[in-house]
Amino acid sequence: MRVGQPNSYSKRCQMKRPSLAALAPALALTLGLSGASKPGSIQGSWRTIEVTIPGPNGRTVTSVQPNLTILTNKHYSRVEVHSDAPRPVVADAAHASAEELRAAWGPFVAEAGTYEISGNIITMRPIVAKNPAAMVAGAYSTFAFRLAGDTIWITPKSTDKGQVADAFTVKAVRVE
Repeated sequence: MRVGQPNSYSKRCQMKRPSLAALAPALALTLGLSGASKPGSIQGSWRTIEVTIPGPNGRTVTSVQPNLTILTNKHYSRVEVHSDAPRPVVADAAHASAEELRAAWGPFVAEAGTYEISGNIITMRPIVAKNPAAMVAGAYSTFAFRLAGDTIWITPKSTDKGQVADAFTVKAVRVE
């Protein structure tokens, strides 16, 4: 996630790198070695249901676009749409304008890599990502998390570029 102060969820999300969201988001959590999610663990498949944005223009987004984050015991994969509205369908990508392509594919985030946990902090290190900037050597993002049953709240804390300002909080539910 990137440091910045945009005033909408979509602008804020377009500036960040990982989110669980996203875990990012907001996050952005799957199958253990046994093939099933582990109770009391972040391992599992998670779907974001809410994003809370702080600040003077803060709000809570409950109409979250499709996303899925999967965490095994050491790896994660996440695909997310960082937008307040559904993405437009591009009828013919070969003839679409740059603006049409940005509107359709800009809000889409895809990333996979490794993670580690220390206390209530998860550190994610991308291996592959839609955004090549997320794959530079030494890239990482940290998130604070709180787990209660099959619900997790994740807030970005920092990246290899520094602290995250006005971090949003992602609420996700376990789907497997």
